[in-house]
Amino acid sequence: MANINDYLLWRGDIKFSNDFPLNEVDAMILGRFSYLIFNKIKMENKETIESIYNKMKDFNNDEFRYNGDKELITNLAKSTRFKNMMVTDFVEIKDRDIEKQFGAITIHLPNNEMYISYIGTDSSISGWKEDFNMSFMESVPCQISGKEYLENISKKYPLKRIRIGGHSKGGNVAIYSAITASSIIQKRIIKVYNYDGPGFSKNIIEKYENNEVVSKIETYLPQDSIIGRILYHKEKRTVILSIEKGILQHDIFSWQVLRDDIVKLDKNTDSSEDIDKTITEWLEATTYEQRKAFIDGVFELFYSTEANTFGEMSKDFSTNIHIVMKKYKGFSKEEKDTIIEMIKKAINFYLSNVSEREKKKINILKEEYTLRGRAKIEELERKIKNNRRN
Repeated sequence: MANINDYLLWRGDIKFSNDFPLNEVDAMILGRFSYLIFNKIKMENKETIESIYNKMKDFNNDEFRYNGDKELITNLAKSTRFKNMMVTDFVEIKDRDIEKQFGAITIHLPNNEMYISYIGTDSSISGWKEDFNMSFMESVPCQISGKEYLENISKKYPLKRIRIGGHSKGGNVAIYSAITASSIIQKRIIKVYNYDGPGFSKNIIEKYENNEVVSKIETYLPQDSIIGRILYHKEKRTVILSIEKGILQHDIFSWQVLRDDIVKLDKNTDSSEDIDKTITEWLEATTYEQRKAFIDGVFELFYSTEANTFGEMSKDFSTNIHIVMKKYKGFSKEEKDTIIEMIKKAINFYLSNVSEREKKKINILKEEYTLRGRAKIEELERKIKNNRRN
């Protein structure tokens, strides 16, 4: 098996052409491209992937956002297939006050196409808070910025057809931007790619479920998907193979490819289905107001440490956990009760779903055992009858 970096080593020497057009592995690479550390280099108005690599090559692996990123830009820059692609319009915004974390970049493809790549959640506490805000807000700041970015890029390059993609929250922003865009822009959209990004509230789903661009959206989920099972989806979903387990499957470098294709599976695992069902039941059993109070309360505890990222929190874990507990003690009884009740609901739903699934498995095994037993009895009866005849 291989991942996207292996694909670049194997396929990178083949130029885009009618015989070798953009495939689903190429699209996944470009959806992940926005995670690179453009904020640490001086981006000119027009760059190529190769020129970006030349500005990033001296950074150490740990200066990139995630393992595999330095290898990715290196392989892209060495590939005939990607290195000369023009890259423009990098934007990154972080605003803790309004709980906004947004980033996007545009890659220009052959055949008069462009790919808008939205960044997913970084390690910032406010970035994760924005994700959870989706459970009680119809639109969050990064989604609105995503729509505005799509509108601006569409005006700037009016003759180009559009592909849109992103991983994690970036995939959610890609979908939101597409479904809320004008019909003129939607007609220019070729496809929208969501890589394990969360879904949307029921209000958004009901509002846009008949939108013609929905047929152009595809969501890719690893078999143990957790992040991608949050909230509701209406679009086509494809399950893909990851070599990691649980939440670690969110890492796109663990997703497996074979030649020009992503390796696909028939369905998600039982654990992923349990999580999906648990989240759905939790959402339906709680109000917007309850979810807001719960999420605001939990993140107020994190903010009390004055850390900007979860990494910063973990560096001095013992001190920060003391700060969090002290902050929690200062909460009112109502605030504490809300947090405890919401957590209990989620745990109870999950345990109930796991128990229900295990009971179904046991019943199926019992039925199979009974059928096998009946078959053996019938076989013995036939043998007895034959012996009597003889």
